[in-house]
Amino acid sequence: MLKFPYCNVTDLNQALAQCRFVGLLGPLASRRQSPRAVVSCSPSSSEFSLTPVQAVMSCQQQVGSSLVNRLRLGGLTEDGLSYKEKFIIRGFEVGINKIATIETIANLLQEVGSNHAQSVGFSTDGFGTTPTMRKLHLIWVTARMHIEVYKYPAWRDVIEIETWSQNEGRIGTRRDWILNEVATGEVIGRATSKWVMMNQDTRRMQKVSDDVKEEYLVFCPREPRLAFSEKNNKSLKRIAKLEDPVRYSKLGLKPRRADLDMNQHVNNVTYIGWVLESIPKEIIDTHELQAITLFYRRECQQYDVVDSLTGLELTEGSKTVSVGTNGSATATATTRADDHDCHRFLHLLRLSSDGREISRGRTEWRKKPTR
Repeated sequence: MLKFPYCNVTDLNQALAQCRFVGLLGPLASRRQSPRAVVSCSPSSSEFSLTPVQAVMSCQQQVGSSLVNRLRLGGLTEDGLSYKEKFIIRGFEVGINKIATIETIANLLQEVGSNHAQSVGFSTDGFGTTPTMRKLHLIWVTARMHIEVYKYPAWRDVIEIETWSQNEGRIGTRRDWILNEVATGEVIGRATSKWVMMNQDTRRMQKVSDDVKEEYLVFCPREPRLAFSEKNNKSLKRIAKLEDPVRYSKLGLKPRRADLDMNQHVNNVTYIGWVLESIPKEIIDTHELQAITLFYRRECQQYDVVDSLTGLELTEGSKTVSVGTNGSATATATTRADDHDCHRFLHLLRLSSDGREISRGRTEWRKKPTR
């Protein structure tokens, strides 16, 4: 899973082990006053004052000769508040048309988010947790994911992904991404997500405490920075729950062992694949996914059996209706002329055993471009 970044200068990971930190972060209330930490980057060097962000970046330079850091094409930006990494699209990450799949894009988003977390000294166990979270057995889980792809990269293309995190309300955190094509500098995609804390033992949600916020906010942008403006943020749009009967479905989907992640549940990218399973073939053959939004409602475990339901969504002005199995809708609606080649679907993933909702979503599809 993607992890929300954190750095405590008294508890850096092993990759930064040769840097000795003395002192503590200031209280949350004084975050804007740039809390100071005293750093000694080697036992023999003189001590000097740095902010926690500067301390991490200084130590990264000293341990940059490690094998992972030499091979990874990424690092913190100049201000230390975001992270960029380049990726080459490899053969096993593309489909039959030699274009990266949406699952590839989603996996790369997770990868760069995890690398960002580790680059600022988060725990290296894959959870990106703070000392307070580890003490209380808390982990981050995805509550919402929204991805828009304007242009899919092809086999051997090089892309660069930038990511950053910030606070969002009292119960969650937010991570955003921007994808660029390195050859042209063109923005080819954006994404945003919301994360909440869960107790790893009880599997119950828990409020993000001030203690945890104090530990990570120092590495977040001081002012809100959004991949999508709130005015155009489609991820905030309400998604109606699909009800039986539906026009399209794929029943009896089972998680593979490889679908489980380090949080001991089905990885959120697997949900994307399940949603696509019930998309009609005529859409898959002639269109490509341009946007997907998923709201995660329930964990899925290894032995669960899942049903994937899909219904056509039609839009008339600001009013949205879903089309049932016989093509009728709860209200008459027609697609706008400028949406002639665009199709929208609503999705529901549920447990086959009792119908409990796992996730609901929305996808938008555009006509495949001529390549």
